Order: sequence, then structure tokens, then C-alpha cells
Amino acid sequence: MRRTARPARPLRAGGVLLAAAVLLISACSSGSSTTTAAATEAALTALPRATPSALSPYYQQKLNWRSCGVPGFECATMKAPLDYAKPGSGDVRLAVSRKKATGPGKRLGSLLVNPGGPGGSAVGYLQSHAGIGYPADVRARYDMVAVDPRGVARSEPVECLNGRAMDAFTQTDTTPDDGRETDQLVEAFKKFAEGCGEHSPELLRHVSTVEAARDMDILRAVLGDEKLNYVGASYGTFLGASYAGLYPDRVGRLVLDGALDPSLTARKLNEEQTAGFETAFQSFAKDCVRHSDCPLGDAGTSPDQVGRNLKAFFQQLDKEPIPAGDPDGRKVGEALATTGVIAAMYDETAWPQLRDALTSAMKKNDGAGLLALSDSYYERDADGQYANLMSANAAVNCLDLPAAFSGPDQVEQALPAFEKASPVFGEGLAWASLNCAYWPVKNTGEPHRIEAKGAAPILVVGTTRDPATPYPWAQSLASQLSSGTLLTYVGDGHTAYGRGSTCIDSTINRYLLQGTPPEKGKRCS
Repeated sequence: MRRTARPARPLRAGGVLLAAAVLLISACSSGSSTTTAAATEAALTALPRATPSALSPYYQQKLNWRSCGVPGFECATMKAPLDYAKPGSGDVRLAVSRKKATGPGKRLGSLLVNPGGPGGSAVGYLQSHAGIGYPADVRARYDMVAVDPRGVARSEPVECLNGRAMDAFTQTDTTPDDGRETDQLVEAFKKFAEGCGEHSPELLRHVSTVEAARDMDILRAVLGDEKLNYVGASYGTFLGASYAGLYPDRVGRLVLDGALDPSLTARKLNEEQTAGFETAFQSFAKDCVRHSDCPLGDAGTSPDQVGRNLKAFFQQLDKEPIPAGDPDGRKVGEALATTGVIAAMYDETAWPQLRDALTSAMKKNDGAGLLALSDSYYERDADGQYANLMSANAAVNCLDLPAAFSGPDQVEQALPAFEKASPVFGEGLAWASLNCAYWPVKNTGEPHRIEAKGAAPILVVGTTRDPATPYPWAQSLASQLSSGTLLTYVGDGHTAYGRGSTCIDSTINRYLLQGTPPEKGKRCS
């Protein structure tokens, strides 16, 4: 989502990442792979309005603001109970940052922002983009605020594997051709899960989205705000919607951009996201063949044939990875190439870069461009170190829902549905959805509706050809929320705010500044 310098993918795609099958969701234990009637009918229950006395010390704490080393920003550390069922038995320290309202105009309070993930650093997002790139009128009236959720980045990060082990993990073949390769994939998932359990045993049980939403309410109170004003993208929409469901009477102005559907199972989310990536790829394919440098076809090549050509290239890489000029000796095989391609599906402005990368790989036997895209996706730096995003992503996903699959046999049975959803990506995304089957702690969440009865108007934003959060998810969430209003962006890419549509931006800005949602059925392009 980078048309206006926004950071890369706020939501993790499911299967391409071994560490995180589907974005927000693909949780741990072996659970049913279909949504039951009871699950779809259950709604998130609001918490009592009165703050329990055991939580009062957290709500009454004073933050010690200090310079962040980034001009204009302040930082602080906030405490929250590690286990909300046992407040006072142990705390988690959460990193908070803010940039005060610049004026002119009456201050509207704090505006909390979250870029998604799960696992994306909200503090990093605030300091690199939101605090300087959000519209001037919004920054003038709000203190811009971010908190890294528990287990993420600066907030006691979950750690699983070191850099070299992560390199091996990201290169694991997710399209096994035989029993031996299937065993290798299962072993990779187990090793990753064991690493998480070894390095973060207690925290791993308490990084759920519900707990992170409760942390946001403590922050709201500590900041002195009666209501929570919030902009969440991608997974951040699930976090924001969860807050609304828990504290409907404390909802201020909530923007949920690139929405998730909390009522779906992990398998259904993975399968529908797979279809979302196929939709995005079809758009890329149509665009690619209009350019003379498209390595996948020419003006007469159909999108389906473009897909077959790319799939054939992936299969070639599966047999013989190509060099990438990597100082650590990594070559680009099917796994890294697939991740690189999917990374570019999040933002159509990355399509020229992808064409160049594929041309170099397919015609010059040089995988450097695809490796750069993959490394950006995984947040791997030049020194071979990874941000904790992938670890936190799996940790949250595997706590929030029962696993998509309990073992390889279930994946095998589901392959036809996934390959129908995407002939190009379906097989790999199905196998990558197995990751949480081996998680060391049991899930605490289940699929549920979020109604937030009594909440102020909530603005849900959906993009019609969004690869990571398919448009029907936004439609579903908006219909679940008792005060939800759907704003539609007809276009490509992941999320809509700040991506070049004056119609979208002005509508959201008006809502944030005046509290006025758009008319029902509003569509922008």
C-alpha cells in the first residue's frame, strides 16, 4: 500500500509465508476447518462498563514521555497485565509513541493508528508515515498515537528463529512433490513453532487480538480520552473491530480500511484470500501484456495463459533455483520467487518492478530482483537479520483461531478447492496454511461476529480487487457492525486510504474531522 509512501503490506498473506498462513488468521490447535452454525451466530460479548478494581492501577498510570530521537515525536512505556484474568501477577511493557496536534483548530483528542500484520510495528508506522504523511488537517486536530501490540517490535517481541534459521525456513518448499518433501515441510513448521515456544513461553499465551484490544483501552484512558479514535488497516481492522465489540460505548471515530471478516474459520479465510490473490494477479496479467517488457506473454496472451506461464516458471525453479548475487549464498527457488510475486500484488505501483524482476529471472537467470521483493516482504535486512514480524504474525494468528488444518491429509483433501481459487498460488497457499497445526500453545479464540451494539458510526472501507483482504470481507464486517457504514474503492491494491483516490481520502478525512460517515452505498475510484 505505497502509492503515497505508505509502508509495505500491513497484512501478512496467508500461505506464501511459512510463518503465517493467512493474514490475521490461521490459529493453532487442531480445529474444525468449516464454520459451524454456532460459531457464525456467536458475537463478541461487550465487557462491563465499570473498570474492575484490579485493573485500576493500569488505568491510572502516568506515562513518562521522553524524546524518541525522531524530531517531533515522544515515546513512553505503558504497562498492561500479561494475563487479564490475573492482573497484578505479571506485566507486559508496551511501547507507545505520539506526535502532538500541530493546530490550528480545536484539538479532537488522540488518533490511534495501526498498520496491520499482525506483527507490523505501529510505532514505526507512525514515525515513518502516519505522523508526517497523514493529511495536515487531521494532524492539526489530533495527537497522532501508536502502540506496538504485545509481542510486536518494541513491545517485548516474540522471538522464534535467528536470521540463518529464518533464511532456511523461508526457502522451504511449500509445494511438496512426494512424502519426503511433505515431511520436510512439516518439520520446518515444527522447528519454527518449537523456537517460538522455547524463546517466548509465557508471552506466547497472551498475544491474542482481544488482549491487544484491551491494551488499547488502557492507553485510551491513560491519554485522557473519553472515546477511542482509530484508523486501522488490514489486520488493524480486526483489532479495531474487536475493540468496538468489547467497548461499544467508548467508540469514537473508527476507520477500518481493508477489512477482515471475524466470522470466518481459518481455512475459509485462507481459501478466500487465495482467491483474492488470484483476482489481483489477473489484473497484473492484463496490465503486464500491455507492455513490451512483459516476460510472461504479449498483447495476445490471455490472463489465464499468463498464469500458466508463471506457474511453469515456478515449477522450473522448484527443480533448479537460480543465483541472485546474494552474499549469503541464497538462491531463488519456487518459495522465494512466489513470495516475491505475491509481495508485488499488494500495490499496483510495484508491478513495473515485478516485470523487471521476472524478466531478469526468466531471461537472464538472475533472481536478485525477486529476492529483493521477497526480502522486503519478510522484512529481512542487508545483514541477514529479520524483524520479528513473522514471529509475531504466527503467534497472534495461532492464538486467535483454531488451525486451518490438523495435518497433511487435510491439506491434500483441500488442494482442489485452493487450486480452483488460484491455479497459480493455490497449492502453495494451501500447504502454508498448515503452519498452526504444530503450535506449542492452544488457541484461545474462535470465529465470531462483531456487532458492537450501541457504538457510534464506524466506517468500514473495502477495495474491490484487494488481494489480501477480499472485498466481501468488508461487506460482511460492515453488515455485522450495528453502526457500520461501508465505503467502497473500485480499484486494485491492498487498502484504500492515502493511495491516490481523492474521493476516498476526502470522505475519510471528513469522517475523522466531523464525525460524519458517507451516505449508504458510496463508491469511489
